[in-house]
Amino acid sequence: MHANSRPELEFVACPDPQGAHRMAFWRWGDAQAAHVVVCAHGLTRQGRDFDRLAQALVAQSPHPVQVICPDVVGRGRSDWLAEPAGYQIPQYAADMLAMLAQVQQQMGSDNAMQPLDWVGTSMGGLIGMVLAGQPGLPLPAPIRRLVLNDVGPAIAWGSVQRMQTYVGQYGQYRDLDEAAAAMWALSTGFGAVPADVWREMSAHMLRPGSGGAVTLHYDPAIGVPVRALTPDAAAAGEAALWALYDQIQVKTLLIRGQESDLLTPETATAMTQRGPRAQLDTWPGFGHAPTLTGDDQIAVVAKFLLGD
Repeated sequence: MHANSRPELEFVACPDPQGAHRMAFWRWGDAQAAHVVVCAHGLTRQGRDFDRLAQALVAQSPHPVQVICPDVVGRGRSDWLAEPAGYQIPQYAADMLAMLAQVQQQMGSDNAMQPLDWVGTSMGGLIGMVLAGQPGLPLPAPIRRLVLNDVGPAIAWGSVQRMQTYVGQYGQYRDLDEAAAAMWALSTGFGAVPADVWREMSAHMLRPGSGGAVTLHYDPAIGVPVRALTPDAAAAGEAALWALYDQIQVKTLLIRGQESDLLTPETATAMTQRGPRAQLDTWPGFGHAPTLTGDDQIAVVAKFLLGD
């Protein structure tokens, strides 16, 4: 890893019912590289979570690759939506189509995106399922390989209830260390993360607060649709996601943290038997969800995306 390497920050205009918003995304590697890997983050996270994975993919690939890590709207450097009800998967998926169209445009008409791969942690995996499970969508290239990091069509209701208690419920912190400690208290499912790596990841989660303090880098309103979710609505959403999953025909790797409270063993097993018949890799010592920052974690993803 090159400590001094930095991604390029770019923006794309995305239509929404209120007009438009800007979504930020981070690019690692050569903007002309035909092989594009999108890494999409979890509910309260942002694109810099993938710094280590992205650098490793660019360094290890036998051919040029660019890794695109969006800040899903409402997070990181992206705009906040005027209407909290928009913070849902359909808007996020539409934004990704706009982003990929812009990435293809920047590559030029003589350079076709090929292949397109998707790595999605939790919410980012749901977005990937929506894009991979609808063949008619205007993607610049079909998704070739799909990595689902601790997520499936069925979301355990207990996990939803846990999210409802903390999403958008945050205040101010004296400094990075205090904020990092507060975030770690909610993130033990990430497994063992070295203190320096967690501090580095936490730095990208913050924005200036008031009086020299810092606060989290996402719109508290992203929690509104989560807290509005009912068991009935969740069941309806689950049925729709299974229907999408059953249409996915791309090679799929499913990573499951063995202690995950979101992706149950039963759902993971069903995912190996339905739709793309995902290849399941269960990781002991992890809950929801592995950070994909450790060398051994990165190696699993790199082999799947860069191998034959």
